[in-house]
Amino acid sequence: MTSVVGANIKRLREARGWSQARLAREVCRLASLSGDPIGRQEISRYETGKRTPREWLPLIAEALGVTVDELKTPRSLAGSTLSLPTLNGQRKDDYALTIRQMSQRLVALDNEMHGLPIADLAARSFKTVHRRLGDGDYDPKYERDIQSAAAELAEIAGWALCNEGKFSASRRFSQEALCLAKLSGDRSTELITLQNIGLLAGWNGRPREELAIARSVIDSVDVTPRVEAMFRGREAQGLALAGGVNSSDAVRIFDRARSLLQDSVPDNEPSWAWWVTEREIDRQHGRALQESGQWRAAIPILQRAMEPEAGTQVGYRNIAAVRLLACLLEVGAWQEAEEEAGKLSPAVSEMSSVISLNLLAKVANKGKGTPAAPRNLKDALHHIEAEISDDPYDI
Repeated sequence: MTSVVGANIKRLREARGWSQARLAREVCRLASLSGDPIGRQEISRYETGKRTPREWLPLIAEALGVTVDELKTPRSLAGSTLSLPTLNGQRKDDYALTIRQMSQRLVALDNEMHGLPIADLAARSFKTVHRRLGDGDYDPKYERDIQSAAAELAEIAGWALCNEGKFSASRRFSQEALCLAKLSGDRSTELITLQNIGLLAGWNGRPREELAIARSVIDSVDVTPRVEAMFRGREAQGLALAGGVNSSDAVRIFDRARSLLQDSVPDNEPSWAWWVTEREIDRQHGRALQESGQWRAAIPILQRAMEPEAGTQVGYRNIAAVRLLACLLEVGAWQEAEEEAGKLSPAVSEMSSVISLNLLAKVANKGKGTPAAPRNLKDALHHIEAEISDDPYDI
């Protein structure tokens, strides 16, 4: 029977998007041990309650970004895993751990439902940390570790602000993240921040900047296959949307990104790379096709992007459904568009991604104004518009 510790290990591992083998590797790395003194099967035994971690428990807790006490506490007593730690008080190595715990909770919130709004909380949290960094209110011995943890928190704030359509603020926080990552030597956070800046460039209509950022990372020598796949996706989107490039080049690069995901996961894979999947590449590919007017080609790609995946889901995944609806309307697939609109309508109240909602509003408005669109479809699109403009505090 699953123990409290086992259930917590499994829950926290899955929240990070890690496999049992990945958690085992992280524990061995923290213990500075070579070989496989603890492996996937051992983690499985812990999670199912067949064995108790004992001497490995502190390292498992550290790998998962929690305390040993949190692993031992039943969830009903500890409250939701999304409860947020305080960022005040600590000055030593526990301060970096607390910052990382905050980041972990924010990511979990971002993936809840279809994404809960975290930008304001993430930004305010980082500003608290930023002030303490400026004041030197920490033990200098732990400076690099605290800078690294702060970089991760700033990166999350930058992503969340972009997702809520606050592009100027997103760029400021992303630049802070990049600076702190470089100061602390945190290459992992530097890479995910560059990905966010590339994303931001694309959303701001700067595909050549998106392309340049992607290629600067791809040309480096220290990226894992999954990280390369992520930037290949950015490269292909930049190519497709910059104009003047044969679309077959972008298709070839998207296929290259998918093939990279078939490689085995190396030990130095960044923990945040869990969301880089074939479905993510499909979302990126579908975006490039839809925005470049290749609607029929985009439809099967976007349909595949919406297929369910095992493990943690990203909060912005409904963007593929929005783009699919846009393509169906463009090609006059009225029945399919009506069905897709019917699926999207009840999800609107759960969508916090402002960029997704703004795009959906534009798609619905354009579809309503299409003379050939059937009345039932126009009614469905009108209902979507009403859902978008509805007071979120009205129950």
